[in-house]
Amino acid sequence: MVGIVPAFLEMARTFPEKCAIECDGRESTYAELAHRVRATARELGTAPGPVGVLTDRSEATVVALLGILAAGGVYVPVDPSFPAARRQALLEAAGCTRVLGPSGLVPVPTTAPDTAADGAHRASPAPEAGDPEAPAYTLFTSGSTGRPKPVLTPKRAIAASVASLRDLFALTPADRVLQFASLNWDTCLEEILPALTTGATLVFHEEAYTGSIPRLLRAVAATRVTLLDLPTAFWHELVRHLAESDEQLPDCVRTVVIGGEAVSPARLAEWRTRDTGRVRLVNTYGCTETTLITHAVDLHGPGAPGPGAWWGEHGGVPVGRPLPHVTDAIGPDGELLVSGPALALGYRDLPEVTAERFVTRQGPDGPVRWFRTGDRVARRPDGHLVHEGRLDAEIKVRGIRVDPGEIEAHLTAHPEVGVAVVVGTRVEDRTTVTAYVVPQRADADDAALARQVLRDLRASVPGHLVPHRVTVVPGLVHTAGGKIDRLGTHRRHSPAAAPSAPAEHRGGLTEQDNR
Repeated sequence: MVGIVPAFLEMARTFPEKCAIECDGRESTYAELAHRVRATARELGTAPGPVGVLTDRSEATVVALLGILAAGGVYVPVDPSFPAARRQALLEAAGCTRVLGPSGLVPVPTTAPDTAADGAHRASPAPEAGDPEAPAYTLFTSGSTGRPKPVLTPKRAIAASVASLRDLFALTPADRVLQFASLNWDTCLEEILPALTTGATLVFHEEAYTGSIPRLLRAVAATRVTLLDLPTAFWHELVRHLAESDEQLPDCVRTVVIGGEAVSPARLAEWRTRDTGRVRLVNTYGCTETTLITHAVDLHGPGAPGPGAWWGEHGGVPVGRPLPHVTDAIGPDGELLVSGPALALGYRDLPEVTAERFVTRQGPDGPVRWFRTGDRVARRPDGHLVHEGRLDAEIKVRGIRVDPGEIEAHLTAHPEVGVAVVVGTRVEDRTTVTAYVVPQRADADDAALARQVLRDLRASVPGHLVPHRVTVVPGLVHTAGGKIDRLGTHRRHSPAAAPSAPAEHRGGLTEQDNR
């Protein structure tokens, strides 16, 4: 299995003058990109450990990613738009001592004289940098404690995944791949790395990130993009736009990859009515802990079922079969388990959480390590999996996994909040987050509290952890066993429960929207 950096450098030797990255009309060749990657690796030195990167949509972030990997370090992307406290928490949780940003390589400031004093950040011995088990990058998932939960992904995992994705996408040097996903989540790696290890061109275009679908489509046409990788919720909006405007997808697009949330059968039916038969529509599934995509299926286009057969008629739209590097199994409770070389090492410095989610079970040929996804699935007779919900309360917001407990931890840290619950609700084709909070004091100004809670959250956590709506309520609903009932609370206190009440106050409730 060829590693990421050797595969990229082989493309640089094969296609030195070919455009590797086009950024708002400026082109960088493979030879130029390789030169910058080598220079970054030299600056970092040998085995630099975890290196934070303040990401931006430019060649600089790609250079940092490949340069850190080339030096034997661990890439840790951090969104510079995050609140300062959150950025600091991510860097400390990942063990970063240096960070690459617009001003170059600088030390990471510490928030305490000894951040490892309580053992929370004390790292276990790491494998050698040349070892395929050595970490390649660290990304973060949501956890119930309110602290960032760092996932360590080794070199063998990203190499195995990228090799499968090159085949899944059928990439060639003639392809042009739009960089669309956030540079702080793993989806961006399935855009960047398969493209640059195939000889294809990675495209950045400022018009693609405005949230305007017409501007995105114009950018795609102008830059001759052949592959789009979109969050499912955004694809739903794209389908509605095409149906309402009677626009067509640009002729240059041959493949659209979607993932992150359940596909709406209604949107899929609309897509099929458009002139999209020439375009591959690939639905995908994967977890951060299993490295990018693990399951995929062609929903429409040249590789999908023929006339008269389409997905979604019975039992929902499937997420597909496992890719060649993946082994899967379904537990007695319907939970999807994933095994194979793409499994992460675990959660950095969280051995108990790692042991809970990464389990070893005896197989015919010896012990096998599995990741418990928490997703409930069923297998169709044709072998494709259908997602049937979560076994826990985790939700997807803009394709990002969110543990309601993490938001609840931030809410209850507010001095005026007693208890809080968070639920995910569907609005059209997307998931939004609603929070219900009970004030500490009976005489609290509910409207002011709701506004203050939202202001404080916006100043301390990323946008996907800020509820769309905060509702102040007199009390929460509990189960017969005394536990907080999230869905019961939502059913009792949601706006739909009191449709005739004024918008600001519904039976003693106060809402504040996050807009």
